[in-house]
Amino acid sequence: MRIGVNALYLIPGGVGGTEIYLRSLLGALAEIDDSNQYVIFTNRETGADIAPPRPHFEVAPQPVRATVRPARILWEQTGLPIAARLHRLDVLFNPGFTSPVLCPCPTVTVFHDLQHKRHPEYFRWFELPFWRVLLWLAAHRSQRLLAVSEATKADLLRYYTLPAEKISVVPHGVEERFFEIGRRRTASALEPYLLAVSTLHPHKNLDRLIRVFARFRQSRPGFRLVIAGMRGFFAEELERLIAELQLDGAVELTGWVSRERLAELYARAWAYINPTLFEGFGMPVLEALAAGIPTACSAIEPVKSVAGQAALLFDPLSDEAMLQAIVGITSDEGLRARLAAEGPKRASAFSWRAAAEQTLAVLGKAVQF
Repeated sequence: MRIGVNALYLIPGGVGGTEIYLRSLLGALAEIDDSNQYVIFTNRETGADIAPPRPHFEVAPQPVRATVRPARILWEQTGLPIAARLHRLDVLFNPGFTSPVLCPCPTVTVFHDLQHKRHPEYFRWFELPFWRVLLWLAAHRSQRLLAVSEATKADLLRYYTLPAEKISVVPHGVEERFFEIGRRRTASALEPYLLAVSTLHPHKNLDRLIRVFARFRQSRPGFRLVIAGMRGFFAEELERLIAELQLDGAVELTGWVSRERLAELYARAWAYINPTLFEGFGMPVLEALAAGIPTACSAIEPVKSVAGQAALLFDPLSDEAMLQAIVGITSDEGLRARLAAEGPKRASAFSWRAAAEQTLAVLGKAVQF
């Protein structure tokens, strides 16, 4: 097959987990597949390093910037189908929610979540119409859909008129580097900080986490909270809250960090917490588990299914439940030891190799459609 990859959405360091998803998946595809040809359609912000250094992977730069969203959307609907025809594609893989409506070949589109349906209140008013129209079109026009969790598949079936057999669930994997972190972690190298990896958006529930952390710190003043992730449109609100609670120096918003820097944060973290109100999968939770970090996370789907019994679950709408979870993962040595041992075992059930194999199978089915 000649497989096209629509990477027009990708802004390096600017789209959160969907960038990690694409880079990790392409790397795994390069490892397992040397018979198909891949053409990666990139924008002006994305360099050729998006393609694995293999002869059957090529980059096809397109004259558009992803940071200019209207231009990117227009090119995806007009220029990309022409490019697909010129490159004689058998199938076009769309890993970032949207797809050309009129494409000369079958399309497979990934849905990471349906947040715009479940929680439209978290979207800015001028963005919501684009999400509604473009994702509806992608869901109905694509030959096959990939959902990253059973919860996302359930949302696709709930909100769109789709046959269940059109949707395949292909979970994320986790990079080997995080298991290596877990094997190297020693008590003497840990630092007293609670780590959360998250984009600064309202649904991540970080404002509640900061308020609860302020209460926790009254009895454990030596602890800090480090929130690592891309600055979203809730960043200023969080900064005001930190100042209001006089937590300057105690709470750090790092902004986007490289994968190398993120690995360092995981390696030294005393514990990990994910207080989210909504997720399509929950990749950082999986990374924390692989690294053997005592972890607490929201008791919501799909996060609790990802974590299984390897994390302490809590009600993300309850301050008291969150506080008790923080106390547990930072102070209960028996619990900490159990979670540190169970985390890598649970994470080993997820791999990018498996994700690549399943994705390749779905691409093959789309060609045969």
